[in-house]
Amino acid sequence: MKLGIVGLPNVGKSTLFNAITQAGAESANYPFCTIEPNVGVVSVPDYRLNILRDMHKSERVLPAAIEFYDIAGLVRGASKGEGLGNKFLSHIREVASIVHVVRCFEDSNITHVDGNVDPLRDIETINLELIFSDLEVVEKRIQKTEKLLKSDKNLAAELELLKKVAAALEEGISARALEYDENEIEILKTFNLLSTKPIIYVANVSEDEVSEDGVNNPYVQKLREFAKGEEAEVVVICAKIEAEIAELDEDEKQMFLEELGLKQSGLDRLVQASYSLLGLISYLTAGPKEVRAWTIKKGTKAPGAAGKIHTDFERGFIRAEVVAFKDLVEHGSHTAAKEKGLVRLEGKEYVVQDGDVILFRFNV
Repeated sequence: MKLGIVGLPNVGKSTLFNAITQAGAESANYPFCTIEPNVGVVSVPDYRLNILRDMHKSERVLPAAIEFYDIAGLVRGASKGEGLGNKFLSHIREVASIVHVVRCFEDSNITHVDGNVDPLRDIETINLELIFSDLEVVEKRIQKTEKLLKSDKNLAAELELLKKVAAALEEGISARALEYDENEIEILKTFNLLSTKPIIYVANVSEDEVSEDGVNNPYVQKLREFAKGEEAEVVVICAKIEAEIAELDEDEKQMFLEELGLKQSGLDRLVQASYSLLGLISYLTAGPKEVRAWTIKKGTKAPGAAGKIHTDFERGFIRAEVVAFKDLVEHGSHTAAKEKGLVRLEGKEYVVQDGDVILFRFNV
């Protein structure tokens, strides 16, 4: 899964990126510090994996992974090339979701490109740049589709959809705000529009105001109200503190979080928000060689889940041997769970559930 981190310059994007990926992206108090996108791969925290490793005495653990793309701070006019914006925007057309970092703290030592802190204005600036960039893409595609329509009448539905989207974008409305039928949704996917991508807003707060809900921060409350209208997720993070947490080992990290009154790190909450927003779950495989988490869409049937491991597994799917993680842990072993009748054989119509521990049987 790929997530693209965007925001104005000096809102804490690269600091956050460094913290959650420990990739060492340069972070400085001036615009366009990040020229090429920084890419970092993060393991998805999943406590279940270590439990299964100990149970099966597995040689290695392979968690699911997320790729974070940190692009340079966007400014007003980015879609027209201001601050090299168009180049940066092209880097995130392939991501599944956009992580929009919004500054929700005051600090006279850190300059703001617009002179003062105003999260909703900052969001509008970025959203408009994404919309303008999409409009350019859509207008070019309309021209191309109109020419091709003369020889291929099947493109009529695509052209109609393009014009519908263009009309909204011209009004400053994100493409995600429109309603689409199933056919339109499939066509829309091929456009790779930035303003169709689901958004997670990261409210970057000061060290003095760190909490999981940001209830005492008026900027965060404004952001939450705005996000409701977009059905977007909001995660409150102090990028500076996340950077400190990244330097600690697991035991120290837990003690530090408890001292701050936090149950989870910002990374953990960001990952959970992205899974929730994108409708993702994890199923697990376990054995002596390895324990592994596999990310799938909620509602995926057993053959589709098997295909995540290898296309042969899906093509030659026979059945899935399934046990729920909690049942496996409760009885201490696969054998004990099987004796209690908790290990089931499921067929092609079985919808995989989060935390299912699965062994696939296939033949090609």
